[in-house]
Amino acid sequence: MQKSEYRRKKRSVALFLVETCFSITLFLPPVADATVNPTEVEEALTCQCSCGLTVHSCNHLQCGFAVPAKQTIAEQVSQGMTKEAILQSFVTKYGEKVLSAPTTAGFNLAAWVTPFLALIVGGIVVGLVSLRWSRQRTQQAATGKPVTDSQTDQYRDRLKKELDMFDS
Repeated sequence: MQKSEYRRKKRSVALFLVETCFSITLFLPPVADATVNPTEVEEALTCQCSCGLTVHSCNHLQCGFAVPAKQTIAEQVSQGMTKEAILQSFVTKYGEKVLSAPTTAGFNLAAWVTPFLALIVGGIVVGLVSLRWSRQRTQQAATGKPVTDSQTDQYRDRLKKELDMFDS
């Protein structure tokens, strides 16, 4: 075996090993963070005392929801529960209204899609209307004829009469 063939085989084996390691890392599930921060969980939940804030930022001193919820979250974190499991326990107890952000499944997906869809549709409508207006203006300029209407002349005459009466 020649030296160049040996180098080529060595490179191909090394490349194969690198590609194999890379492809294995793509298919491995992401490693979950072992520590759950209670603040993250508290920020993901909406306080139910009708203050409109998250559990973490509720400013009522003796809030009937936030204080016990913080204690429950702290207990569940100390038991080693994941953030998703803690949130799911609150959802089963209080419903989806307790989440500070809607889920991205089912009908709640509309809450995520609708604003962007409305902006896109609005932009298209504004673009088409402005394009139509600009084309009409260029067509009128090309013909060289000003737009005259019998009603416009009537209003102009009426305005002139009223201004004359006002000046008198």
